[in-house]
Amino acid sequence: GGMMARLAYVDLSAANHELRDLAERVAAERGGRLINQYRMLLHSPPIASAWLQFASAVRFQTTLDPASSELAICCVTRLAGAEYPYRAHSRLALRHGVSHDQLGAISDWRASSLFTRQQRAILSYAEALTLGAPVDADVFPELLEFFDERALVELTVVIAFYLMVARFLGGLEIEPETEP
Repeated sequence: GGMMARLAYVDLSAANHELRDLAERVAAERGGRLINQYRMLLHSPPIASAWLQFASAVRFQTTLDPASSELAICCVTRLAGAEYPYRAHSRLALRHGVSHDQLGAISDWRASSLFTRQQRAILSYAEALTLGAPVDADVFPELLEFFDERALVELTVVIAFYLMVARFLGGLEIEPETEP
């Protein structure tokens, strides 16, 4: 909405050329727009640069199927109350075959019959990591039925990374940009 973030976003009109170059690189890699998350991160150019690189690996260079990845991200961002990334990733989840009904049932997935065993294992794992709760003993063996070691490391990182995104956005009260 109309709430302001807790800190001012970087003013690129007053920025040095190094910072402007970095901002242009971020925008180029993210569909031509500099979203508010990066406008805030640019206060620390080394962090912004490393974050972009890490985020690109997490989003585009894992062996996970996109539906699993996006379901996990939607679970984390939903449970963490991060409306801004949830909105973006729910659109991606839908594009990759997660249904509207499934998205609506994420918060109450245990009571839902809409999810496969694999999806339930992903949701259980994502929920535990997001809430800092113990992972159910039966979940890990189930995950290993569907994911090899590399993919399970990647799934864990995807979940942890989007929890960091959620906490970063929440801590600084970074708001979604208005729809283009």
